[in-house]
Amino acid sequence: MIKKKVLNPNRVRHIEGGFGFIPHRFLTDDFLASLVSEEILLYFLLILASDRHGLSFYSYDAICSLLQLSMDEYIAARDGLLKKDLIAFDGTLYQVLALPPKPIWETTSRPFYHSNEKERNSGVRRLIQRSLWEIQNGP
Repeated sequence: MIKKKVLNPNRVRHIEGGFGFIPHRFLTDDFLASLVSEEILLYFLLILASDRHGLSFYSYDAICSLLQLSMDEYIAARDGLLKKDLIAFDGTLYQVLALPPKPIWETTSRPFYHSNEKERNSGVRRLIQRSLWEIQNGP
């Protein structure tokens, strides 16, 4: 096991003002791996914008502008998060939900380690997934 130490004691993070958090299960139980990049962006924005109950309001045009998404990409990401039971949305208000028992995979989504070579080489998300898979299963 790697022994950890604070690398820069003058820059240790502290909670000030708003507070957003992502449960460790989001990574370890493959919720991250179950999302496409636009879903990850939207999910993280909603977490950062939400209050202690996971509630936030951002208009679609503000979200598209902040995340540099087209309207179609935003709608697909929002609908994907709804289908995967990670958020609720009433047309105005978003709620980031507590994680369900396990990730919901779309039929076209697969874990990184089952991807083809082209998918394997695209994006930071897949590099992270590969590293985590290798830690768990060996190179």
